[in-house]
Amino acid sequence: MKARAIKFFSPEDNVSVTKKPQEQPKPTGYVSSSGKLVLPPKTLEELGIEPETARFKIGAQQGKRTLKHLYLIPSSDEDGTFVLTRSGRGYSIPLELILRKGGVDFESTKYIFEVTLFNYEEGVVGFELTLGTEEPKPAYTGKPRGRKPKNAVVAE
Repeated sequence: MKARAIKFFSPEDNVSVTKKPQEQPKPTGYVSSSGKLVLPPKTLEELGIEPETARFKIGAQQGKRTLKHLYLIPSSDEDGTFVLTRSGRGYSIPLELILRKGGVDFESTKYIFEVTLFNYEEGVVGFELTLGTEEPKPAYTGKPRGRKPKNAVVAE
């Protein structure tokens, strides 16, 4: 046999490929029909929030008319902060007027939100709540754009 016709293996070739662990879903919550941000106990546990002592400054992006993101910044101040209140199994923050002014129609539509962490200031980690509905996006019914497929027959 010729030297060129031999394929040599390395020890790395004999190692089985392991699958990456699936990414855990982000913590979620929902907006109740009475205008409260509801955080289930599981979400509070994942985020490391102590519900009895937690206080938050709540804000949104400047210059936006409708709320798509809410920001919860942990704070130790007594003034100007929101407190978690016990409601059912979870905890909630009443924000009825703020959500209404922000264009969130929570009375007729069920809103859910995903929580992601972000660095607010040095040493302060905030929570970004991305609001969305449970309904899937409607199918696009507008005018088709772009090139026509080659195999398409032109109707005359």
